[in-house]
Amino acid sequence: MLAPDDSSRRAGTGLARPAPWSGAGAAGEVVWGLCAGSGKNPYQTIVDLSGPAYRCSCPSRKFPCKHALGLLLLWAGGGVPEEPEPADYARAWLDTRREKAAKAPAGEVRDEAAAARRAAERAQRVAAGLAELQEWLRDQVRAGLAAAATRPGAAGHADAIAARMVDAQAPGIAGVLRGLSALPWSAGDDWPARLLGEYARLHLLARAHERLAALPPGLAAVVRSRVGYTTSRQEVLGRPTVTGHWLVTGVRDLVDATVPTLRIWLRDQDTSRHAMLLTFGGGGYWQDPETAGLRAGTELHADLHYYPGQPPLRAVAGERHAAPARGKRPEPDGGAGGLLAGWAAGLEQDPWLTTWPALLTGTPVPGKRWHLVDPAGVALPLAERESLWTLLAVSGGNPVTIAGEWNGRELLALTVWHEDEAVALWPV
Repeated sequence: MLAPDDSSRRAGTGLARPAPWSGAGAAGEVVWGLCAGSGKNPYQTIVDLSGPAYRCSCPSRKFPCKHALGLLLLWAGGGVPEEPEPADYARAWLDTRREKAAKAPAGEVRDEAAAARRAAERAQRVAAGLAELQEWLRDQVRAGLAAAATRPGAAGHADAIAARMVDAQAPGIAGVLRGLSALPWSAGDDWPARLLGEYARLHLLARAHERLAALPPGLAAVVRSRVGYTTSRQEVLGRPTVTGHWLVTGVRDLVDATVPTLRIWLRDQDTSRHAMLLTFGGGGYWQDPETAGLRAGTELHADLHYYPGQPPLRAVAGERHAAPARGKRPEPDGGAGGLLAGWAAGLEQDPWLTTWPALLTGTPVPGKRWHLVDPAGVALPLAERESLWTLLAVSGGNPVTIAGEWNGRELLALTVWHEDEAVALWPV
């Protein structure tokens, strides 16, 4: 455990929320943020994940202090946006560390070797944490799923192991585990099956990490991403360029995220290739204001750079070749059969996939459970939202082109087209 004692752990957990933080960010292996304290000026907190190493301007003699622990927990929960470069005070601290390393006596390990050693140490910590996770998963199945049925608002059954994954520097897994505590009271009567399925996916991820070096590069990148290894924005911008006329098919604000987050779906008008952009907010501004300003129906002639992994979905917008303009209604990818086939192909490449872009034609049919019926008569369940009435009004009971997200169980409609006019079904 990184916490020096139990009181520091509890205090750090109390700071793992957006309220006391401002200007937080992450770039590569460094995370930073300003934490409001009792003094006039906020505390400057920095964590070098490759160490890990810490620096905080607070007077605490504990190491790491509660602010560093809180920042780590906030980052592990997805509450720290990615930034292209560290803040000035974080960069100054990193430069000082590098200068000290460069002035080290002859015979000491060079920076490159030290970085490799730190990477190996992190891999060992992750491996040890995932070994504990597998034991925890076996205990859950052995004891039975009923123990997971905690009441809303109570401490979740997976909170302790999630905190252990933060210590093990596996924040991606920690985020999944925290979400499991809500399943018994938010997923309906089939929560035991869904919980058991999530346990199986976590077990598969832990086993895949054991064989990371033997996996094909694309799958290895998926495993690293799902565990929580980060790829900086600058690294992604250095990857191959994909130029296209990208139509914004849907925009969703992730209201359950720790920090304001927009998920923006794009589709190339020429190749029908999909992409997904994420941008984060904090301190009253968006990480990428130009991306945050995109709306459904807008066409963007730009370069995209995809993150490593498979299938290629998440991307970063690079150079823009023209100002955003109003686009035409897109041609659907196909019916429900095409959507399900794409989802199956995506799962084949990424067994931990949770969201898939949908663009199809169908007729909304209201009822106790709303459905979208495609021209072949195949019905897909629609996620319950007030905006379904807007969808019905635009369609007038006729087939319409709809864009949204498929999660394997239901379709979340984000946009519907009335001729060439895109109507947003998710407020942003």
